[in-house]
Amino acid sequence: MSGTETLEKTKVVLTEPKKYNIVIHNDDTTPMEFVIMLLMEVFDKTLEQANDLTVEVHEKGKGIVGTYTKEIAHSKHSEAQQVINNVGFELKITIEVV
Repeated sequence: MSGTETLEKTKVVLTEPKKYNIVIHNDDTTPMEFVIMLLMEVFDKTLEQANDLTVEVHEKGKGIVGTYTKEIAHSKHSEAQQVINNVGFELKITIEVV
């Protein structure tokens, strides 16, 4: 034995987790007041943010509610969908990979 040691280096590469957009789609039956309430209650939007996003969805056909990690996106989507189903509206909300 010569008294020397060989050390191996391992390089760890960290990558950012994928992000997911929650998208709300325009429809002709869901009242704007409900959409605003949903955005404030589930997605923590201020009244002004909720109003602006609701107008954007109405004018453009859809809008991004927020961008989250996979687990949070699925949790928020599930919570929102439950609220929508409980009141019987047909508001469409989807998850898209960024």
